[in-house]
Amino acid sequence: MGTQGVSMSPVKLLVHTHKPYLLKSSTVVHPVEHTIQLLKVSADTKNLRFGKMIHAHLIITNQATKYNRVLVNSLINHYAKCDQIMVARRLFDGMRKRNVVSWGALMAGYFHNGLVLEVLRLFKTMISVDYMWPNEYIFATVLSCCSDSDQVVEGRQCHGYALKSGLVFHQYVKNALVHMYSSWSDVKGAMNVWNEGPGLDVFSFNIIVSGLLENGYATEALGVLDRMVDECIVWDNVTYVTAFGLCSRLKDLRLGLQIHCRMFRTGIEYDSFVNCAIIDMYGKCGSISNARNVFDRLQTKNVVSWTAILAAYFQNGCFEEALNFFLEMEVEGLMPNEYTFAVLLNSCAGISALGHGKLLHARIKKSGFGDHIIVGNALINMYSKSGGIEAANKVFLQMIYRDSFTWSSMICGLSHHGLGREALGVFQEMLAAKECPQYVTFVGVLSACAHLGSVQEGFYYLNHLMKQTGIKPGVEHYTCVVGLLCKAGQLDVAEAFMKSTPVKWDVVAWRTLLSACHVHQNYGLGKKVAELVLQMDPGDVGTYILLSNMYAKAKIWDGVVKIRKLMRERNVKKEPGASWIEIRNSIHVFVSEGKTHPESNLIYEKVQELLTMIRPMGYVPDIAAVFHDVEDEQKLEYVSYHSEKLAIAYGLMKTPSGAPIHVIKNLRMCVDCHSAVKLISKVTNRVIIIRDANRFHSFGDGVCSCADYW
Repeated sequence: MGTQGVSMSPVKLLVHTHKPYLLKSSTVVHPVEHTIQLLKVSADTKNLRFGKMIHAHLIITNQATKYNRVLVNSLINHYAKCDQIMVARRLFDGMRKRNVVSWGALMAGYFHNGLVLEVLRLFKTMISVDYMWPNEYIFATVLSCCSDSDQVVEGRQCHGYALKSGLVFHQYVKNALVHMYSSWSDVKGAMNVWNEGPGLDVFSFNIIVSGLLENGYATEALGVLDRMVDECIVWDNVTYVTAFGLCSRLKDLRLGLQIHCRMFRTGIEYDSFVNCAIIDMYGKCGSISNARNVFDRLQTKNVVSWTAILAAYFQNGCFEEALNFFLEMEVEGLMPNEYTFAVLLNSCAGISALGHGKLLHARIKKSGFGDHIIVGNALINMYSKSGGIEAANKVFLQMIYRDSFTWSSMICGLSHHGLGREALGVFQEMLAAKECPQYVTFVGVLSACAHLGSVQEGFYYLNHLMKQTGIKPGVEHYTCVVGLLCKAGQLDVAEAFMKSTPVKWDVVAWRTLLSACHVHQNYGLGKKVAELVLQMDPGDVGTYILLSNMYAKAKIWDGVVKIRKLMRERNVKKEPGASWIEIRNSIHVFVSEGKTHPESNLIYEKVQELLTMIRPMGYVPDIAAVFHDVEDEQKLEYVSYHSEKLAIAYGLMKTPSGAPIHVIKNLRMCVDCHSAVKLISKVTNRVIIIRDANRFHSFGDGVCSCADYW
């Protein structure tokens, strides 16, 4: 058989029949080139058995000797690619004389098997013992190992070695260096290498754009893409995936549409990665309809594409749509993965669908995805935002592996439920575990201090610990400090802090101070702050209501009338109070004084029964905030049938004795309902958890987790 134009049919024959006579020593010995080609095929297809047969044949024919470097190098390559790295190492160690290919094949094998430190040891031995000069392929492998193992010192030494040898200008080496510096977040180092010398291919551009994007340099990444266009570099699929990722980061829909059109014009073949990147881009840019159009036109849909469209729904606040669309995925017979479950759990968190979340949790346990960090984090988030903080803590304690998001989610969840001391305890555990706090971690920590009114502790975290960890405080952190000062009753100090701190305060921060003025009955400052908020956002209905309530409690009825008139003039309408409760996987919605529910008569009777039960315990309806031009009887009826009271009454009617009741409310809970629910929890011996527009209220045995400050 000749060495040129070798047919692949003998390979198929050997693979499928494995007849020993084909490799007997009596047969004609194949030329070395033919044997090397067969070994290459077996390596590329990871056909270990076929490679072993060739190896046996070489031993029988006395060709695989330690002196035959070419064949032994091919065998090393074969065994390394078939994950038999120890066999490859034995062949390597037995060689009488090695060349650069021998070293490169073994190093590549160790690298692909994840043994990066062994690669570095081999590289040092190659230079210092065998005095072998590495080529560009070995440099690329070694630099990739330095990237993966964060070996900064060794990586810089290799860079210096490549400079001395002149191989730094070779494309393989240059690209590996750019990737290495990018992986270390050394953007300046990556750009210096990238800009040195001539010769940039599409891989060079892809690596630098991806590195810039991963390190938060979106504007610079956009500039590199512009340069690709100017230099007429042909984009490949990786370029498009990175470019769509850039559009997602910038939330630039127009740029995303331009890049999508460019794909159409160039006629590049779409793969699953590109399709998912397009769906993700449209989702993050707020165009759910375009994302759905791309998804619907896919000829083949896999779990990744389904997860991408579910994530797009979630990112646009379409939580119910995401959960409902998942049912269609199940009809297609596709099994969800850990990322799918994370999206679904976070969708449940968005609408506080505790029942649905519990069903997903049960399914996660059965399917074996419970140990994935992303799933554990999503479970903590779902339970925390659905009122199940104890279940969230149980998930947290059972997690084998945790990252900074795990700790932050638990801290913020505890804090949001008013469990400030517990939140700070978890934070101390986080520091003891040597986990680095993130920006959002300190939001939860400072919020916990605010719930506790621990002014000194809060300022320690803000001024010292955040500085130590290298996190610059943002408006969210400063808003928590305002809440902290307000909780401690230091409203004037809070106002002075806001005026002296060089940060652009938003409506949320000023409304925090306004709410404190309402609680502490500092109506003079409250009026001033409310006017400032309405200048910033004339449509902020919550501020009108708070200011109106302050006037009403102070019996300044002219002020109440003025606010109502102002709302009419500006066409600002108060959102009707609504509460909902989940019973047996069905959502029941109630509005204040509403009678649309099929069992409304029984519900109203239950409310009256509860109010009658708590009056002997000291309950007096708070009608101070009700408009003065309404009769007292009407005022009593108005506050008696607020939406949360109706939802609680229905929950007591339909749930087993002792079961906790979870209610979601769209507005801030009023003082009267808060007082009533505290007593209802005591008289019914129930835990009642209400999530209003501000926070969670956990009522039990006559007290609330908010300590009457909300």
